[in-house]
Amino acid sequence: MTDIKCVGCGSILQTEDKNKEGYIPASGLHKEEPICQRCYRLRHYNEVQELNVDSGDFLTMLNSLYETDSLIVKVIDVFDFEGSIIPSFNRIVGDKKVLAVVNKIDLFPKSTNTSRLVERAKKMLKDAGITANDTVAISALKGQNLDALMKKISDMADGKDVYIVGTTNVGKSTLINKLLEDNTGLKNVITTSNIPGTTLGMIDIPLGDTQTLYDTPGIVVDSQISHYVKVNDLKYVSPAKEIKAKTFQLNSGQTLFIGNLARVDYTSGDANSFSVYCNHHLNVHRTKTVNAGEFYDKHYNGLLAPPELEEAYLSTNFDIHELELDQTSDILISGLTFVSVAKSASVTVTVPKGVNVSVRSTIFKGVQ
Repeated sequence: MTDIKCVGCGSILQTEDKNKEGYIPASGLHKEEPICQRCYRLRHYNEVQELNVDSGDFLTMLNSLYETDSLIVKVIDVFDFEGSIIPSFNRIVGDKKVLAVVNKIDLFPKSTNTSRLVERAKKMLKDAGITANDTVAISALKGQNLDALMKKISDMADGKDVYIVGTTNVGKSTLINKLLEDNTGLKNVITTSNIPGTTLGMIDIPLGDTQTLYDTPGIVVDSQISHYVKVNDLKYVSPAKEIKAKTFQLNSGQTLFIGNLARVDYTSGDANSFSVYCNHHLNVHRTKTVNAGEFYDKHYNGLLAPPELEEAYLSTNFDIHELELDQTSDILISGLTFVSVAKSASVTVTVPKGVNVSVRSTIFKGVQ
């Protein structure tokens, strides 16, 4: 067997392994130009493929960014903060300047205090061991606060190259397209223009004669709920417009199902208020905890859908988190919802195995 290298990224392609998943067979292209699936998609469709944190490609990107003299723009999904954290991020940035961009603020109620939101994001970044030189909150989709973002990028980059990094679904490409549209008049550059890519599967966009902006591959983080949902059903999970609270008055011994992907049991405490912030397509159903298991098994792809699941994850492949809330708190379930609980409570949360669950002081009150 003869090993040959992809002409784009240098990964090894085995000529006898022509049906290997993820690769274009060498015989399917010009024989002098074998190419892997990621580079093929980049060259012909301008698609930057995702990288898994366990892959060699991810480590290659880490090393590449570490060696550059550049500004790192770290994009964070305001609705999925924990799922936006890239493992080994500090290894990526080294001593480079970092601008944290909290995206999708249009999803939060209009009454949300943006300054408070930024301060909360700074604290959560610090708690995650990430130090950002500056932080700005924006909506790439709605074009909110992009002028302030561009000024910060210009000032902090000081003529150096700019790398936009983030996990999947944080809105990197939407942000880049919007910035380019506002500054050059070009629309949908990332998905429609023939922009050259680097050997790492990035898309590079000239900002001037000596400065380049790079859109890096989205990083796959296994704690995101999206890995349990079919691609066509993501629209039922990831919110696309302002989320409005669905509020329930609960007594201990009652359960809330957030769609078919999370179960919140109120195990002990006084009468309490639970406000669920999630995609408006998701059904939030209240039932007695004693009946919750049987109810889920019967209705997970019926009354509790959408989305349609391949298996009953909350019965077959799940994690249980026991939480003690001693103040007004938000329970965050990565990429799915956050539930604001008004008073002290003991709560048990069941989610598909590996999905991140955490607690913060509520986002709608002052930073503590």
